[in-house]
Amino acid sequence: MDIQEILSKCDHTLLAQTATWDEIRAICDDGMRYHTASVCIPPSFVKRAKDYVGDKLAICTVIGFPNGYSTTKTKLFETEDALKNGADEIDMVINIGELKAGNTDYVLEEIKALKAACGDKILKVIIETCLLTDEEKVTMCRLVTEAGADFIKTSTGFSTSGATFADVELFAKHVGPDVKIKAAGGISSIEDAEKFVSLGASRLGTSRIVKIVKASEIC
Repeated sequence: MDIQEILSKCDHTLLAQTATWDEIRAICDDGMRYHTASVCIPPSFVKRAKDYVGDKLAICTVIGFPNGYSTTKTKLFETEDALKNGADEIDMVINIGELKAGNTDYVLEEIKALKAACGDKILKVIIETCLLTDEEKVTMCRLVTEAGADFIKTSTGFSTSGATFADVELFAKHVGPDVKIKAAGGISSIEDAEKFVSLGASRLGTSRIVKIVKASEIC
């Protein structure tokens, strides 16, 4: 697979608690240089980043991150604030406890509410696969499809593990035809990226692919 095709599927990501504006600006520069799908950054940097990149690069941010147990009202406020500040894409974390309690209506209605707030902007739904059973993952495929979200996403990268090939394969079998797949967390090589794409991922949440490409240019 051509490296530019892989880069075009990457949400070049920096979500560390210690991230500074200089570091965020640097990944924006990388995103524009390597034509990544977006940069995925903390909400507090969205306005500065959008002012910096203009229309040259999509800005993605995270909502209810990383635990997902904020109230729906809080997630809606975060979403509306991020969109007002210039976010092009929203990656929300579901309420995992409500899912595990069997309260699927709560989870469904929350996703619907955030998608309504996003309108024609992209909404990705992070389900944190490492904390779910396969049955719960299949349930989330159905709920994300019913809610009309744009993507189902594996992981925050802040829990016990990230994306797995098996989870992307599972998603591909169970999501609706209009739902795309984002693999995120622990994607550490070009080979991994190619494999995830071959299994059905349209987006890759990673910082390492751009770093690998940059290192190869130095060598």
